[in-house]
Amino acid sequence: MTTNEQTVSGERADILDLLNTRRNFLRHTAQGLTDEQASTRSTASELTVGGLIKHVSTVEQHWGEFAQGKAATAPVEFTPDVVASWQDQFRIVEGETLADVLAAYDKVAAETEDLVRTLDLDAKYELPAAPWQPPGVFWTVRMAFLHIASETAQHAGHADIIRETIDGQKTMG
Repeated sequence: MTTNEQTVSGERADILDLLNTRRNFLRHTAQGLTDEQASTRSTASELTVGGLIKHVSTVEQHWGEFAQGKAATAPVEFTPDVVASWQDQFRIVEGETLADVLAAYDKVAAETEDLVRTLDLDAKYELPAAPWQPPGVFWTVRMAFLHIASETAQHAGHADIIRETIDGQKTMG
């Protein structure tokens, strides 16, 4: 547990364990990397280890806002600035370091863990408007936390492939 060491059990403890396990796999991919390596595109993809951690942190923060009922439901207008901002969440930009990205991720993780401990897991909110999402779909807070774990696991796999291509390190195996 990252913050607020209050004892939790049952479903909340399971969700916290799932989130922490997936986050640790992702963090492991960055272990020992320099800032340059963390920004290295080592495959045909534009993804980097540092960029993936930054992206997962941003996604987790947004789902935490959703879980609190703060998510916007209005459609996003994809202006050049919005697109550029979206692209920047997948890379370490000028003035950022891997240490900065990891610290921000730890902060978001601690905030999410506090939400898991305190929010009503059965509360439901409408999913934000998106081109891939029809209107009128609702998720529980529980589903938002499970989605964070799923997204983190998926991107940990991407990061593991990128890291293995950089220097041969694998998260498992």
